[in-house]
Amino acid sequence: MERRVGTISRGIRCPIIREGDNLADIVVSSVLEAAESEGFELRDRDVISVTESIVARAQGNYASVAAIAQDVKEKLGGETIGVIFPILSRNRFAICLRGIAMGAKKVVLMLSYPSDEVGNALVSQDQLDEAGVNPYSDVLSLEKYRELFGENRHPFTGVDYVAYYSDLIRECGAEVEVIFANNPRVILDYTKNVLNCDIHTRARTKRILKECGARVVCGLDDILTSPVNGSGCNEKYGLLGSNKSTEDTIKLFPRDCTDLVNDIQKQILTKTGKHVEVMVYGDGAFKDPVGKIWELADPCVAVANTEGLEGTPNEVKLKYLADNDFKDLSGEALKEAISERIKGKKGNLVGDMASQGTTPRRLTDLIGSLCDLTSGSGDKGTPVILVQGYFDNFTD
Repeated sequence: MERRVGTISRGIRCPIIREGDNLADIVVSSVLEAAESEGFELRDRDVISVTESIVARAQGNYASVAAIAQDVKEKLGGETIGVIFPILSRNRFAICLRGIAMGAKKVVLMLSYPSDEVGNALVSQDQLDEAGVNPYSDVLSLEKYRELFGENRHPFTGVDYVAYYSDLIRECGAEVEVIFANNPRVILDYTKNVLNCDIHTRARTKRILKECGARVVCGLDDILTSPVNGSGCNEKYGLLGSNKSTEDTIKLFPRDCTDLVNDIQKQILTKTGKHVEVMVYGDGAFKDPVGKIWELADPCVAVANTEGLEGTPNEVKLKYLADNDFKDLSGEALKEAISERIKGKKGNLVGDMASQGTTPRRLTDLIGSLCDLTSGSGDKGTPVILVQGYFDNFTD
């Protein structure tokens, strides 16, 4: 019978993961039990994806705000530090900010505007236009910001992040001064010791600050790159990708996961004879057109993946072929012509008009985004995602 279904993404329920659990065994048994329960079979090139959260939990990769404070103090001097370009998030950054403030006497908090790096807005573009403010050049004090824009609460959380972050810093024993600017050089008028908290632009920000005379420049990826008093750490990403665990602890991004993905792949091959691909994923990379929030607050979508997930899609656009190369065909003749074109496509379609619009992104970013949307971030209880048929095409 002809297959009538393409890509399927299934959330796989698992036990609650605790530190020290054998995650590879749990993932494999959960997928196989789900297949038996739901009546589906694994196929070659299926993708098993594991959310980074349960990997870090199994690794026990946690740290306290006291550990953050100690590392910040040792690396940035413990006096006045500039904290620039943080995202506006109670889960992602506020707990880190507690540790940062505990490691300084004064924090000069420099917020980007009209929004943070991932799209959380402080003010709207329309408000800037009405006020005659140029976000590329104008530096606003807290007083000027309040005079122009008053109190602005996040549309989803209801939080005024300017007040929230300021109060949090004071509660942790540090003074705070808030400014609003988008040029990283501005912070050097206030302090030469800077912690830049941007995620995807962090390398450029560091370079600019160092070229312009900063004394010490650290990114979030430079804090907790090694254990502090036995804490967790992340050698590559530091605090990037961390989440709030409790009021006093964070869960860090997982450490090296290569052995985990390879172990899961090997176990599935041994138990089923099927060669699947495996990845550990974080936030997906997509933007909400209504809330304007770009999801990717993690430093990357794929923490680790098996070799078969390297590369980008190599696909032709069916509608382009139907409207151009085979515009005079229809029905079975059209189907046959397109099928033959797919079977004969080149191994690299870069520059071929027939492949235009086929999303030139890495496979891991595309599949990881699909998995993040499937698993959600709440109480679905499906931290493992099975994607089937992703590598199929019209001829399969």
